[in-house]
Formats: sequence, structure tokens, C-alpha cells
Amino acid sequence: MLVLTTFDLDEHVYEALRAGASGFLLKDVDRRRLVEAVEAVARGESLVAPTVLERLVTHYVERPPSGLTQPAFLEDLSARELEVLKLVGRGLSNGEIAEELVISLATVKTHIRHLLQKLGLRDRVQAVVLAHEHGVV
Repeated sequence: MLVLTTFDLDEHVYEALRAGASGFLLKDVDRRRLVEAVEAVARGESLVAPTVLERLVTHYVERPPSGLTQPAFLEDLSARELEVLKLVGRGLSNGEIAEELVISLATVKTHIRHLLQKLGLRDRVQAVVLAHEHGVV
């Protein structure tokens, strides 16, 4: 599902993420980018407008939900996978994660693939939401 919205962040955007939306773009996106986004989401990729992701992350950093606990299912992740999840939750790209951890891009992709599989998540958008809901970031 691709959501086209006029709002950078609001309760509707958050609820759509929880419901499984894989993409968010702002209404002012140009036509070419919108077509690319539809095609990307149709291929199973996730796509979030940078301002939407930034606002989402900022919102949860500034006001984390009460009662956050790290669930037991995160114990299935290796220390490195948990570290990668934290960086994904902060909104870092694969390249930025590779640079931060001083590992290859391929290794980052492998860690992300493994943590998505272990956590039963479809894409990194769901990983960002999970990371913030459970206080990983």
C-alpha cells in the first residue's frame, strides 16, 4: 500500500504504518517520482518520503510512548542485528549504516534481511515502527 498524504506526520500516517503501508509520499511529489513509487511498492519495496521518515523518527525520539519495554523476541537477534535495527530505527540508510559500523553494504543488507526474517517483518518501514514502539531507539 502506498499512502499519498498532505501531512508529514499525523495519527493517520502512524496508523497506516501499523496497518502495513509500505510507502509514504507527500502530495506535492512530482509525477515521475509518484510513478516510480507505485512501481517500487508493487515490487515489494518500501518507500518513505525523507521528510515523513524524519518527522516520524523525531516524533518518537522527542516523545516516546509510555511503558516501552524491550520484548523477549528481540533476544533472538544477534548483537550486531540489534545494533543495525537501532540504526534503521534512527532513519539511517544502508550506506550510512555501513559507514557507521565500518562494514560493507552487502553485510548491512544481510543483517537487515536476517532481522526482518527473525522479527516477521515485511520491510524496513515496519522495522522503524517496531524499533520505536519497543524502545529500541
